[in-house]
Order: sequence, then C-alpha cells, then structure tokens
Amino acid sequence: MRLEIRDIDTAETVHASFALMRQFRPHLLDADELVARWERQARQGYRLLGLYRDGELAALAGWRPMENLVHGRHMYVDDLVTDERCRGQRLGETLMNHLKQLARSHGCAKLLLDTPMSNTLGHRFYYRQGLVATALRFTQPLSED
Repeated sequence: MRLEIRDIDTAETVHASFALMRQFRPHLLDADELVARWERQARQGYRLLGLYRDGELAALAGWRPMENLVHGRHMYVDDLVTDERCRGQRLGETLMNHLKQLARSHGCAKLLLDTPMSNTLGHRFYYRQGLVATALRFTQPLSED
C-alpha cells in the first residue's frame, strides 16, 4: 500500500474530493457548493489536505493556522474524515500525525478541533491520538425564523 499526503489546492481537486467530504458534511448539496465554500474559506487561511492510498483519495483534513488570546498560535482542524470503506486502516492516525507536524512547522503551540457530543466513535479516536476534551462549545442560531 502506497500512501501520499498532498494539498488539495485547486478548484478541480476540491471538486474531485466532494464524494468523500460529503460523507462528513452531508448538508453540502454538490461539488460546486464545496468549491465555492473552499474558495471563501481559503481567503481566511483554510487549507485542505488529502491522504491518497494507492492513488485514490482515502482521507481529508481541512485546517487553518489561527491565533487568539485563549490559545495563542494554534492549528484549528475544521474537517477530518476517512472514507468509510477505509476505516480501521490507521489512515486517520497517519493524517493526524501529519497535521501535528504541520502545526509545529507553522509555529503552532497546539492543535484544536470541535466534534459533536454525539460523535462517540470520533471521541475515542481523538483520545487515542492524544487529544483531550477541554471545553464545551455553546452556539445559538441567529436566524429570525
């Protein structure tokens, strides 16, 4: 098995990643919506990585370097998904290890991500990767409906 991690940094490669991203973000309507969102987020520092197994996209990570008063300089992982057909092959672990190295190379003191309280399998994975739950996120929709 040959593994390669590379940037997904063109509209074409983002478009091609839609089927996998949709496994994680099923609310996305189509590949064009994903490309449009990627373009907007990229202007804010968002980057997308793909882990390819034998030339096929098997895992994705969307991330951005950030800085704030709470955490200082850190990497925020927006998206992390392994193709459901490839789970259990340690590809997520491989991608997480790459993200940690990348964070260090960008001067980040820590890596952060959010996950729903209901994502118990994800929680187990994150704990195995050395992440620790340190906060709850509160949110309130602001629509007038």
